[in-house]
Parts: sequence; structure tokens; C-alpha cells
Amino acid sequence: QCLFVFCNRKRDKIKILQWQHNGFWLFYRRLERGNFDWPTADNDVVNISYREFRWLLDGRNRKIKHT
Repeated sequence: QCLFVFCNRKRDKIKILQWQHNGFWLFYRRLERGNFDWPTADNDVVNISYREFRWLLDGRNRKIKHT
């Protein structure tokens, strides 16, 4: 399963785009306080595991290995 996750500049909102059968799902999350621990990379695309994705949504600090 592939998800496309986008974050705004303040890192307090994310959108997740998922393809399912014959259409897209769009998920949106906005934080009232703080920001997401968004991975940084030299390029625009970062592959992360499902576990790291859950950490991102839960707001946990983690070390993401860039691939």
C-alpha cells in the first residue's frame, strides 16, 4: 500500500492521499499545539516504514533512515 503524505511549512497540518479501488481517499490532520516531527532530506521524497509513519502521526520523536 502506498500513501502520499504532505505537510505545510509550519508542520502543524498534514494531508494523506491514498488510492483505493476506483478513487482516492484524502485524510487531513491539524494539530492544535506543536508540530509534526517531519523528516528532512536532500530531495523531496522520503520513504518511511509503516512504523515510522505511525510515529509521525502520533507525534513521537524518531530517527528516520532516508532511502
